[in-house]
Amino acid sequence: MLRIFLYVLYFVQKILKGSVISSSSLNKKLKVALTYNVKPEENITGERTPLSSNSTSLKNFNDTYAEWDSIDTVNAIRDALLLKHDVTMIEANENAFEKFRSLKPEIVFNVAECAHGSSREAQIPAMLDMLRIPYSGSDPLTLTTCLDKARTKEVLTYHNIPTSRFLLVETLADLANFDLTFPVIMKPVAEGSSKGIFDTSFVKNFDELKTRITELFAEYNQPFLVEEFLPGREFTVAMIGNNGDTQILPIIELNLHELPSHLAPIYSYEAKWVVDTKDNPLNIFSCPAKISEELAFKISEVAMRTFKVLRCKDWSRIDIRLDAGGEPNVIEINPLPGVLPDPEDNSCFPKAARTAGLSYSDMINKVLESAAKRHNLI
Repeated sequence: MLRIFLYVLYFVQKILKGSVISSSSLNKKLKVALTYNVKPEENITGERTPLSSNSTSLKNFNDTYAEWDSIDTVNAIRDALLLKHDVTMIEANENAFEKFRSLKPEIVFNVAECAHGSSREAQIPAMLDMLRIPYSGSDPLTLTTCLDKARTKEVLTYHNIPTSRFLLVETLADLANFDLTFPVIMKPVAEGSSKGIFDTSFVKNFDELKTRITELFAEYNQPFLVEEFLPGREFTVAMIGNNGDTQILPIIELNLHELPSHLAPIYSYEAKWVVDTKDNPLNIFSCPAKISEELAFKISEVAMRTFKVLRCKDWSRIDIRLDAGGEPNVIEINPLPGVLPDPEDNSCFPKAARTAGLSYSDMINKVLESAAKRHNLI
């Protein structure tokens, strides 16, 4: 325990002092494949075109491909890798397997989300495991577990990592077991990028909960996680590395008081993708977070334990919120974190990296270096 305490404290001290984290030292040129998904409403030039839909939605916004990257992000990742390596682009679709088998890259830089099923984030890594091709990021088991919010909370609870009380609602009959304290948050059990988490997901009474659950079952065709709302401050922790080399980047706080007063105090889909825009950005993030050394230690310790327990690899972003007593609770694990390249965009992982002294290309190549080292390529 003392070793773990000193280890985490060391990183907390680095965070508080704003010290610079070294960039990638990988000098060997590798044959890299970049696998990705691009939002279908964007053409190859990056210009946005309307999504067509034949369905009637209860939502005002189409969040179907919220998890997928823009063409600008994919190109920025490619350009960062090209500074040091040979790069081939492979779109994460039904043709990917044969392309991987034909190309035989030395390593794959994976940011693919894929489209179908609760195992979608694991589909490309599973292909690569079958072909024995190394890749960046977590393995299929971790990716599938972390995408399933209820299963993740079960694992955290088993390991005594703080997380809010919750109920998995697969049918309306499950509400008979409801014993949570209002207000609560409703989340589709297997989505990311705030998909399915709207302002109306912040629910204050049982009748409202039943009505919303009924609507959302029809919309998303999957179970919903209902969890007690944590009233404290919210943070996110970006991490790079593996085992003893895992590094915590400067902690980010979400300034939820900056949201318009008519919105709930959560980082909902409206807050993330509608209200907070490049043309009209919110002052939503503070990095490094203005917190005490004691709180920074607690947040870092919870994040490090979560990273280890869920067997994350190379990188991850862990979202944390304080409960009524000021104790950090895990609310989300993102083993495939978003990395928008433009500093004007509110993208947490690159923001933390820049605060740590890493450029965008440094950050991407440091993740690749972590993966290459783990696969004994360097």
